[in-house]
Amino acid sequence: MVSIKLGCSRMHYGKDSIKRLAELKGLKKKAFIVMNGTLLKDQGMLDIVTENLEEAGIEWRIFTEVEEEPSFNCILKARPEMESFGPDLIVGFGGGSAMDAAKAMWVYYENPEYRDLADVMPPNVIRNLRVRAELVCIPTSAGTGSEATRAAIIKNVERTTKYSVRDMNGRLVPDMAILDPVFTRTLPKALTASTGMDALTHAIESYVALNSNPYSDAMAMSAFVNGYGSLKKCCEDGNDMESREKMLAASCMGGIAFSNSGLGLTHSIAHTYGAVFNVPHGLANAIVLPYVISYNLKSEAARGRYEDLARFIGEADLLESIIALRKDIGIPESFSAILKDEDAVKNRMDLMIDKAMTDVCTQYNPVRPDTDDIKMLLLKAYYGN
Repeated sequence: MVSIKLGCSRMHYGKDSIKRLAELKGLKKKAFIVMNGTLLKDQGMLDIVTENLEEAGIEWRIFTEVEEEPSFNCILKARPEMESFGPDLIVGFGGGSAMDAAKAMWVYYENPEYRDLADVMPPNVIRNLRVRAELVCIPTSAGTGSEATRAAIIKNVERTTKYSVRDMNGRLVPDMAILDPVFTRTLPKALTASTGMDALTHAIESYVALNSNPYSDAMAMSAFVNGYGSLKKCCEDGNDMESREKMLAASCMGGIAFSNSGLGLTHSIAHTYGAVFNVPHGLANAIVLPYVISYNLKSEAARGRYEDLARFIGEADLLESIIALRKDIGIPESFSAILKDEDAVKNRMDLMIDKAMTDVCTQYNPVRPDTDDIKMLLLKAYYGN
C-alpha cells in the first residue's frame, strides 16, 4: 500500500501569483517572514511580498538570520521573537534554507514543550500543527522543492550532522506555495545552475528509487523534462521568464516526486559533504550525480529507467547528457575544485562513510551499497574520474 500526498492544499503558479497573498484579507492577522539574510530586502523583492500582505491587512515582521545550511541554533533563536509577535501565518521566503527553517520554526512555535531536535526525529508524529498558524512558502530559487515537501533538513552544528524534521503522517507540507518567477529573476547564474541541478537530481533519483510508484513517476518525469529543457536557458538568460516558470514547476514537482518515493545515494553523499564541509546542497548534488548514475548502471531496472529519462528528452544516454549539461552551466567536475585541503577529506573519511551509510536516502537507492562502495563514491566525487 502507498499513501500519496500531492503537495500543498493550494499552489499558485506563474506570473503575478504573489497577488494571491492579498486574498488572505480577513483570514490572517500577523505574518512572520523567514529569510536567509537581507539580499531580498535590498533587491526590493521583500516589498512585493509585504505590499500584498498589507493589502490583506496583515501585519508582518521579518527574521533574517537563517544560515546557508539552516541550523537548530537559528530555529531556537527565532522562537522568542515568534512568541512575542504571535503570528498566525509563517512565510518561508527564499531558497531551500529559508523554507526549511520556516517549517522547523513552525513546529517549535506550535509545540512550546519541544526543546531539542530529538523531539521531532522519525518515527514521530508532531503533536500540534495548524493550531496557532499556517505555513506559506515562496521559493526564490528553483531547486529544493521544499515548498511541496513533508520534511525540513536542519543541521546540528555541534555534531556536523543533518537531520530530517518531519511528521510521519506527512503534515509538515506547507498550506500554500506561491511559484512566481519574478522572485527567481535576480538569482545569479551560479546559483541558478546549482539549484537547478538539485531539481534535476530530485527528478532522476525519485524515478529510480526503490519506492517509486505511478504517482511519483508522473511528477518525476514531468519535473525532469521541464527542468532539463529549461535550466541551460535560465543560465544563459536570467530574464527568460518562461524558462524560469518551468524551472519552478520542475522544482516543485521534483519535491512532490521524492516525497512519495524517496531519493538515493546522490543525496546521501551530498548530505555528507554538506554536513562535514559546508558544501551547499544543490552544488553537492550537481557534483555527485554522474558518479552515482554510473554506479547504479549495474542494476538492470535502474539502467532501464535511466534509458526512459534519456528518451523523454530526445537523448541517447542520460549519463552523457547530464555530464554535458553540467559542463555547459559551469558546475565543477569534483569536490577537489572547491575543497582544496585534500588531507582534511582523507582524515574524515571514516566519519563520512558512516554518515553516508546511515543517511535516510541510502535505503531507497536501486543498488544497495556496502562501505567499500560508499568510500569509492566519496573518493570519486572528490577526485573525479
